[in-house]
Amino acid sequence: MAKETVFSQIIRREVPSDILYQDEYVTAFRDVSPQAPSHVLVVLNKLIPTLNDINSDDEKMLGRLFIVAAKIAQQEGIAKSGYRLIVNCNEHAGQEILHIHMHLVGGRPLGPLLTK
Repeated sequence: MAKETVFSQIIRREVPSDILYQDEYVTAFRDVSPQAPSHVLVVLNKLIPTLNDINSDDEKMLGRLFIVAAKIAQQEGIAKSGYRLIVNCNEHAGQEILHIHMHLVGGRPLGPLLTK
């Protein structure tokens, strides 16, 4: 059984957050420590710790992550200039909260994704 996260509490609106979008599959809200002018987290409502834990039953939810990210990029006014979507998996990738989520960042040039 996956351990509940702060994201679960945000989804249930038990923890205050600037929620931009919510439906049956995903919730999107502003990151509390933004790394760019626009930094939104798009989180699965179902608690799945990492990408390693997904299965074919999760396809519709995972697709919704991308649909909602594109919608929010439009709302934020960054779709035309560009934005980055980041999904981390486990410690070496920088995943801090074990609940699948996507970072949508933009609003300025972001530079290269990886450095040597």
